[in-house]
Amino acid sequence: MELKVISDSGQASQTVQVSDVVFGREYNEPLIHQLVVAYQANARQGTRQQKDRSEVRASTRKPWKQKGTGRARAGAVSSPLWRGGGKTFPNSPNENFTQKLNKKMFRAGVCSILSQLSREGRLVVVESLGLEAPKTKLLDQKLKGMGLDSVLMIVDSVDENLYLASRNLPNVAVVEPRYADPLSLIYFKKVVATRAAIDKLQEMYA
Repeated sequence: MELKVISDSGQASQTVQVSDVVFGREYNEPLIHQLVVAYQANARQGTRQQKDRSEVRASTRKPWKQKGTGRARAGAVSSPLWRGGGKTFPNSPNENFTQKLNKKMFRAGVCSILSQLSREGRLVVVESLGLEAPKTKLLDQKLKGMGLDSVLMIVDSVDENLYLASRNLPNVAVVEPRYADPLSLIYFKKVVATRAAIDKLQEMYA
């Protein structure tokens, strides 16, 4: 399989040969959905907490007498049936949301995402992504010249100038191949990878 290599002007200059195992896999929507859900669930801290009726700070006095009022029986204002009362099944502060995902499933899901990106033309290859100075304006001009606005840049090693220049751009992220997570691959409109990063991706997932 071949991927287009674009120049700084956004024109396809040549092609690069890549592995069909990584960039030519069939689209597996259920696996990708499971992968994204597990990735988001594993990022949750699980620090939320709610109070039950014993933890609510309220008076223990009986609101009204048991009989004769015509109203329903009530024993305490901390009842879950009352506004401001405790929760029936409260969330605990140490709740665990993690989901287990096998390594083979993770690799297959990422390869399926990369393959779909290449089929849709959202994955492009460049020779290099270096900058002369850590200036956001320089990177912004370079991306506009390549016809890119929302882009995930995958480089073999993050250059300091490139990292500093991309920090203030809202729809631009720079990562190494090992940090290219499935959520970012789906979120950004375009994924730009250097030739060296493509080789590393193939080495990781082939």
